[in-house]
Amino acid sequence: MKLTKFYLLAAVLLLAELVVAGWGFVQVGLGATVPIHWDAAGNPNGYGPAALGFLLVPAITIGLAVMFAVIPAVEPRGDNLRRSASAYQTVAAAVTVLMFGIHVVVVLAGTGREAPVALVVGGGVGLLFAAIGNVMTTVRSNYMFGVRTPWTLSSDQSWDKTHRVVGRLFVLAGISVVATSLLGQLQLVIWLLLGSVSVILVVAFMYSYLVWRDDPNRRSASGRS
Repeated sequence: MKLTKFYLLAAVLLLAELVVAGWGFVQVGLGATVPIHWDAAGNPNGYGPAALGFLLVPAITIGLAVMFAVIPAVEPRGDNLRRSASAYQTVAAAVTVLMFGIHVVVVLAGTGREAPVALVVGGGVGLLFAAIGNVMTTVRSNYMFGVRTPWTLSSDQSWDKTHRVVGRLFVLAGISVVATSLLGQLQLVIWLLLGSVSVILVVAFMYSYLVWRDDPNRRSASGRS
């Protein structure tokens, strides 16, 4: 699978993260102590060395790039994943952009500036949900990417219908989270995220089973019809 666009974006964002980190080090010095953890209200409640606070996200970005490269190589249904390349790259790019936003917030907070934690984290996660939901219907059956229940993996009909329903739920949840993040209440955003994920998980499991049950072409867990 060619991931050229994603790697170009990841390289640009990684460079930008390092530039932002460098700016942060200039502001506070290498030996400074900075916030590295926030409570549900968006207030710092954990501190650590600037090297950890300013370089953690760039390290995660590199890890994500490696992970997204490895997944296609080990996917048993490689042809299906290659047919889902556009959706795969979209999700990979959205995750990487979200990490960049988080990095900017962390560095701003580390230099003593006001950081819109709820807006960036909540809005970023909401946009990520919306992006995932928007491309979910184009994802073909595979073991690494998508809604993977025992029933979606053993019924193409269950896979397709479940992804249509769950995709709409992801978009709805994403829009709701973005709107809520504008209120600046991180705790409310967290509760909405937890509630949305819980509902999506329940719907995915129940609906995928019901469609699988009524699919005459379904396969058993062992792969037999």
